[in-house]
Amino acid sequence: MIGIVDCNSCYASCEQIFRPELRNKPVVVLSNNDGFVIARSKEAKALGIGELQPFFKVESLLRKHKVTIFSSNYPLYGDISNRVMTTLNTFSPSVEVYSIDEMFLDLTGIQEPMNSYGQRIKKTVWQHIRMPVCVGVAPSKTLAKLANKAAKTYDHCEGVCVLEEPHQWQWLQKRMPVNKVWGIGSKLTKRLAGINIHTAYDLSCASPKMMRRHMSINIERTIEELNGHPCIPFEEQPPAKKQIYCSRSFGEKVSALAPLLQAIANYASRATEKLRKQKCLVISIHVFLHTSPHESNYYSNAIAVKLPYPTDDTTIVIDAARQAIKYLYRDGLRFQKVGIGLIDIKPKKQLQFDLFHAGQSKKRDQLMHVVDSINHNYGRGTAHFAAASGVKKWAMRQQHLSPAYTTRWTDLPVIHT
Repeated sequence: MIGIVDCNSCYASCEQIFRPELRNKPVVVLSNNDGFVIARSKEAKALGIGELQPFFKVESLLRKHKVTIFSSNYPLYGDISNRVMTTLNTFSPSVEVYSIDEMFLDLTGIQEPMNSYGQRIKKTVWQHIRMPVCVGVAPSKTLAKLANKAAKTYDHCEGVCVLEEPHQWQWLQKRMPVNKVWGIGSKLTKRLAGINIHTAYDLSCASPKMMRRHMSINIERTIEELNGHPCIPFEEQPPAKKQIYCSRSFGEKVSALAPLLQAIANYASRATEKLRKQKCLVISIHVFLHTSPHESNYYSNAIAVKLPYPTDDTTIVIDAARQAIKYLYRDGLRFQKVGIGLIDIKPKKQLQFDLFHAGQSKKRDQLMHVVDSINHNYGRGTAHFAAASGVKKWAMRQQHLSPAYTTRWTDLPVIHT
């Protein structure tokens, strides 16, 4: 049996952990630059606030119903996620972190009844972290995801749904639209509707081999999984990303070159940090910038730059990215966004260097290791490169930002007795 544990309204619930007076109250979390609603508590959903609604369109509704508004606080959400995943690790010897708020658990060999085990997982996460979760258990990953949706949808499940027998998952599949099946997107939903497949049960009854011939091997696997035959393996170590992008829209538009150079240096630093974490080197980068599409003189441009040799050295990437920005920059324009992508990535151990170039030196490897160690132990940005330093007037707009309760000493909660 496979279980999946999913945090309920993850970002909103993270904000409620240190503000217990907000539990059972409407709460929303906004995207970068406070642009869109990206997370809603159950009470906020009940008010009719849709996901990805522009904040300016629903602000009056939020104020009217006294909804508490938060800007995205990613250091807080990341730390709470790590605490949840650490707790879930104690319930299974084999786990897969699927996203910031979801984890698959291999429950093979668990002797305790699955429903009571799921309830114990749910209660433990709440007791240790005060994060509400739902648990879905079934013979395959796809069925477990459906079970998790049922746990969130049906109150009588009390947050835990176990599908052990075919008649149980078939009952649920008949009530689930096909677009609720894991991996079935909007385009595929339209194609399936064209051949009279509208529910998860309709899809489970289709011929796997025929659907593979007409669509893809992925749809064949999905059908097998819907019938209780696991086809999607566990990935205890997530595969390395083939591309790494880092970009943000500016909190206020930028017209001068210097802030653009500072911003791209910051994004290059973050991207190469992720690159080193997955033990890879980059060969080429993609640098882009653009103004607002609503500007009358809209400008967008990008360039690909090949680096002198495969590297994970932040200084090499920063220098190349800054040169690219100087080439792309146009005077007199107000830029809204700049970004960098590491687009040609190879595993460090498998890469063969040119006969006439030894590649990155061991001293640079050691320097990057020291920088990463300092930032890991003392917080991101403690050690940084001069090109990325200074006042960031272009930084994200976060007018409703909560304290970093768990990652900054000055923001530690204070208890008055």
